[in-house]
This record gives sequence, C-alpha cells and structure tokens, in this order.
Amino acid sequence: MEKRDHVDRLRALWVKELPDLDTTPMSILGRIYRISNLVRPSIEATFSEFDLDRGEFDVIATIRRAGPPYRMTPTELYSLLLISSGGLTHRLDRLEKSGLIRRERSAGDKRSFEVALTEEGIRRAEAAFREDMKRELGHLDGLDEDERRALAGLLRKLAGSLERAGENGPAAADSV
Repeated sequence: MEKRDHVDRLRALWVKELPDLDTTPMSILGRIYRISNLVRPSIEATFSEFDLDRGEFDVIATIRRAGPPYRMTPTELYSLLLISSGGLTHRLDRLEKSGLIRRERSAGDKRSFEVALTEEGIRRAEAAFREDMKRELGHLDGLDEDERRALAGLLRKLAGSLERAGENGPAAADSV
C-alpha cells in the first residue's frame, strides 16, 4: 500500500467534517497544485542562476522555440504568454537592458516593431532551458519510464478536456 501524503491527510479531515462531500477533485487537482508549489522554488532558482526571473525566461524561451530568425511581435508574445501588453513591456524593458533582446522596426510595417533575441539571448534561453529540464527530470526520479508516460498521457487528456471546455483557453501554459 502506498504511503499517505499531504492531500490524503487533508481529504481525511474533510471526510470527518463533511462526509457527504466527494473530495475526489482534491486527489487530482489538489496534487497538481501541490506539486507545482513544491517544484516552483527549484525552477525559480534555476532561472535565477541565469540572471532571469520566470517571466523573463518565458519571453526569451517563447521567442527561442519559435525558431529562426528568433523574433516575434509584441502582440504574438503577449497572446502566447497570456499577459497584458503592459506586463510584457515591463519584461521587455528588463530584457533589453540585460542585452538579451533588441526591439527592431518591422520590415513589413515601419510603424511597428519586433522583438529579436540577441546572440546572448539565444544562448541564455537554451542554457537555462537545458538546466531546467535536467533538474525537472530529477523531480521525476520516483517514477519509472512507463509511469511517466502514463501520467503524461492522463494529464494531457485532462488538460485537453479543460481547454475544450474553455476554462483556461488553449495556450494557458505556454511558459515552458
């Protein structure tokens, strides 16, 4: 039998208090939330080692994974990142000061601009992502390959059903 965890203990308390209430969602969504909170400090520490915060990493990673020529419009960025244009502007200001991006006039429309990664931005986005994936893989040591595949499939199915229901939109987690 598997050892009881934090969520099991919370559910047991609720069963005593509200025995008629089905707390099954806690067994899934509560654990997803808890796992997110448990790994967040490690992820933030990784990005900090590259002089980035999570939001800054999200911007440069989004541009980097788009492929050459490693540039996007601000509208594309804030739509993918699900942040306000003001929030994006703040991140872009910090990234430009750090030398990781350049704002360049759009070749197609001189009234607008695009955000382009610098060589250092490309390098740092990739290095930070590689280190993040290495550490996150370590968090999965308790699961064998088949368990990882099964869990990923179940989470994909759950995320897909929530996206189709419109609860969080199709790009709610583009920060990876």
